[in-house]
Amino acid sequence: MAQYDAIAEAYQDSKQLRFRKAIERHTLFETLGDIRGLTVLDLACGGGFYTRLLKRAGAGRVTGVDVSPEMIRLARREEAREPLGCAYVCGDVADFEPEPAETDLVVAMYLLHYAGTREKLLRFLRVCRDALRTGGRLVGFNDNVMRPPRGTVSWLKYGIEKTGPLSAPNEGDPIHYRFTNPDGRVFGFHNFFLKPETYRDAFRESGFRDFRWLGVSLDPAERENPFWNDFLDNPPVIAYTATR
Repeated sequence: MAQYDAIAEAYQDSKQLRFRKAIERHTLFETLGDIRGLTVLDLACGGGFYTRLLKRAGAGRVTGVDVSPEMIRLARREEAREPLGCAYVCGDVADFEPEPAETDLVVAMYLLHYAGTREKLLRFLRVCRDALRTGGRLVGFNDNVMRPPRGTVSWLKYGIEKTGPLSAPNEGDPIHYRFTNPDGRVFGFHNFFLKPETYRDAFRESGFRDFRWLGVSLDPAERENPFWNDFLDNPPVIAYTATR
């Protein structure tokens, strides 16, 4: 996606924002549990931040896929700097052809909300399904479609600004994000709104079971810190899980 070629370095640096570790990373790995030895496909891997964390957590073969050539360049640069055995593929996930039924776990951090249409969402999900063995899991994060932006909540202190239609959004409406990194650098991007029932039906139609939205959770080390209250009361993002 061209918008990410232009902001690749800044987006990679945004992984240093406090919510990334205290909420995003904590929720993901709490949901994943023990992944030692698992074959993992990291879709929309960006610069490979989570690809490397998955490998460090004990995963076996780990492959990252991203549409942005610049993101993949950053991921491969990190692999060259500190070899972990991660592999990277540049391409649109919707057109990706995985080895069928060979993957134990698909991680999709902020992939599905780029679909924009029910048809492309199904293409994304069918790639995930085809990759997974029976009983394999898909786990990821998404824009929080259960609570679309209404102009009454601010996440600015977490480095996030999020805007979109202030009334009930329609299918395919853009959701705009603006991030401010710890060093003050500002960048933006957009994804697209689809209704919760569109996700529910697409997961079912593509062959997944046990699809669930998951509330985000906070690292126990931060749980007495009131700084996080606004984020937890109105999370801008949401996790999900499903089983093939």
